[in-house]
Amino acid sequence: MTRLVDLSVTLRDSPSEATPVKVDLLDHRTGATVLGLSPADFPDEMAISNETVTLTTHTGTHMDAPLHYGPLSGGTPAKSIDQVPLEWCYGPGVRLDVRHVPAGEAITVAHLEDAFAAIGHELTAGDIVLLWTGADALWGSADYLTSYAGLSGEGTAYLVERGVRVIGIDAWGLDRPMRSMIEDYRRTGDNRHLWPAHLYGRTREYLQLEKLANLGDLPAPTGFTVACFPVPVGGAGAGWTRVVAITGEP
Repeated sequence: MTRLVDLSVTLRDSPSEATPVKVDLLDHRTGATVLGLSPADFPDEMAISNETVTLTTHTGTHMDAPLHYGPLSGGTPAKSIDQVPLEWCYGPGVRLDVRHVPAGEAITVAHLEDAFAAIGHELTAGDIVLLWTGADALWGSADYLTSYAGLSGEGTAYLVERGVRVIGIDAWGLDRPMRSMIEDYRRTGDNRHLWPAHLYGRTREYLQLEKLANLGDLPAPTGFTVACFPVPVGGAGAGWTRVVAITGEP
């Protein structure tokens, strides 16, 4: 039997969002006046509702396109989110358990290799790799913004150079927390500490899924399909994405 597992957070204003989300409601009664009618003209004196939403393309569960990382990827113009091939957004999922990596630290190549070995999976081109840090337990609190492990630049290269097009994480971002990266940069003067996972996308194109949820609800680390089609915002570096894992037999 097919089972669908929602791997997305609910898009709403939250302490876990770095930028505010504003939703202005046009209710059912007011909706009638916008149409040039009155509520009395409609059954039950109610027309139709609408919402005006103000947010960034990086709010909620979303996909980062190569354009987010820089104007070029591999020496050619980087794809915007509306240019991402749909074929990249549907494929076999692999959940890697990296919950033991401390918050603020980097998920290294060694961590990835150990996680693959633990589940007996050999990475295949087209796999959609989902990093299970456990950070989604903090969703709804301000700690979500700062308390998670992030993928290293070397870890990103390890996956992408083996044919992975999509890397997801159940945290605010794929890189380490912003504060951790900036502190290391200021301490050392080495700008390689700044967003190495993102900036690797200037070398080879790949996609990120950020703010995933419910990875612990997957019945197994493999054997499921991920569907992660983004909203094609024209010319944008990211788009909101409903990420779903499809398990079982139809």
